[in-house]
Amino acid sequence: MSKYRGTQFLSIALVSLALLTACNKPPENFEGIQRTTSNAVNVADADVTKNVKNALLGDTALNGFDIAVTTLKGDVRLVGVVDTQSQIDIAIKLTQGADGFHTIYNELTIKK
Repeated sequence: MSKYRGTQFLSIALVSLALLTACNKPPENFEGIQRTTSNAVNVADADVTKNVKNALLGDTALNGFDIAVTTLKGDVRLVGVVDTQSQIDIAIKLTQGADGFHTIYNELTIKK
């Protein structure tokens, strides 16, 4: 009987370990969230915001669009309305070029 109890305990322990290990899986990339990190460390949020705004203003494809940029602990949120998906892609690519960002939350929408 004690042999059976030892096997049962070992089986429960292994199943528990497998379940706990699976819990550490990183979440999938949800729509609107870009899981990319920059190389820079310890860049102030205000500087990240300024760098992203300057990059967006300097691009001719995004001129004239009101895109709000906010940064909190390196997480950059882009909010606004543009004409095409390619403009959204450009805005994300320009944001990825800014030093100090951690994650990009894309809340840009296409004008209907």
